[in-house]
Amino acid sequence: MKKILFYFSFLFLLCNTGCEQILIEDDPENKAVDNFNLLWNTVDEKYSFFIYKNIDWDSVYSVYRPRVENGMPQQELFGVMAEMLNVLEDGHVNLSSSFNVSRNWNWYLNYPQNFNYVLLERNYLQDDFEITGPFRNKIIGKVGYIYYGSFVSGFTDGQMNYLIQKFKDCKGIIIDIRDNGGGRIDLIARLTSYFVKEEHLAGYVRYKDGPGHDEFTSFYPQKVEPAGKTFSQPVAVLTNRSVYSAANAFASFMASLPDAVLIGDRTGGGGGAPYSGELMNGWRFRFSTTQMVNVNKEQIENGVAVDIEQNLLPADEARGVDSILERALEYFKEK
Repeated sequence: MKKILFYFSFLFLLCNTGCEQILIEDDPENKAVDNFNLLWNTVDEKYSFFIYKNIDWDSVYSVYRPRVENGMPQQELFGVMAEMLNVLEDGHVNLSSSFNVSRNWNWYLNYPQNFNYVLLERNYLQDDFEITGPFRNKIIGKVGYIYYGSFVSGFTDGQMNYLIQKFKDCKGIIIDIRDNGGGRIDLIARLTSYFVKEEHLAGYVRYKDGPGHDEFTSFYPQKVEPAGKTFSQPVAVLTNRSVYSAANAFASFMASLPDAVLIGDRTGGGGGAPYSGELMNGWRFRFSTTQMVNVNKEQIENGVAVDIEQNLLPADEARGVDSILERALEYFKEK
């Protein structure tokens, strides 16, 4: 009996010791170097803007890899990886852990906001605007106004047809996408389709298809077919630096139309669709793996220029006046 007890006690100790060693060896949290290398290599093979941004990714490795050691605190490892990713200066690039999410928001933080929704609601929309799906809309003077806050929110043909009918006698249409941070890619062409009369080439897209920084597919044309019913009036799209990703692409699509103008400030950018993955320690990452360009095959990663520059002037804002919206209304009066 004693021998049996001793055997089981020894076996229990051996198993526990062995399991502990296995956990230490296989615990990815302690394999900081492997996780770092996995992240660096994945970005190296799939990120789409190295050449456009003139980034030497090998040099980045030589700067940040020496700062990584197995067994280092997780917060320190996260900080090193986040610093490395921030070299890309890309709002589509993130590293996500249970305790933090890395991000680069300088594409809008370093610029004037140029939008005040409280001002818009209280002095323009007031209490007689309509909410049609994701669109807050109203006729201001003789101009149809639509505020679209996020491409995350979809819409129906019925809702668009309602707005087309509502604004049929208006001089023009204002599409306000200020502070729209993007969302669903499929909605870009779909919304544009209500402003074209025939098939329209709005831009191009290409995809990373090899490990080399210059390995891409050919450019694929992005064509927009007209919806069943469309707006017949000229269009002004209001933008600021917080217009990003899908909203940025929509601004580019609309800029290609002959009867559309962009008014306000340059958009924030985000010209690539993000790819997501996971490290061995469970942290998630994402970064751009495509390139969306305008109809002239110019990059829109760093934003789309406006046709009419206008800031929200502090003096106007203090008086409850939206300088950018007023400039759009003035534009239609001039036409």
